[in-house]
Amino acid sequence: MSRTRQAKREARQLFRLCLSNGLLDAERVRQVVRSVSQSRNRNRFLVLARFRRLVELDCTRRAATIESAAPLPPAMRDDLQAALSRRYGPGLNFAFRETPALIGGLRVTVGNDVYDGSVQGRLAALSEGF
Repeated sequence: MSRTRQAKREARQLFRLCLSNGLLDAERVRQVVRSVSQSRNRNRFLVLARFRRLVELDCTRRAATIESAAPLPPAMRDDLQAALSRRYGPGLNFAFRETPALIGGLRVTVGNDVYDGSVQGRLAALSEGF
């Protein structure tokens, strides 16, 4: 088996070891990185690179950004967090941003999914239609 394939396989196994109830455990990640970096494994740099990529993908998948033109009331923030947690599961990291350029409405980004209900997005869609 090639070194690259072996490193990918080891990184996936290490990543699975870092999951606790389907969520990434930061302390386990630190332990794995410390252990692999101190090992004498000749593939350790490849394994760590692949492992880092898997951790980054998981963090991106668990990031939710909610943009609005004006500050959202706390009740609406709570409702959005509850709805997104139901849809995508627990463990999302929420970030709320004010973006006046949206004019109105919301733009929600979770991982690679983008839900654009903003006035700016609708105007852009109209301009592309002409």
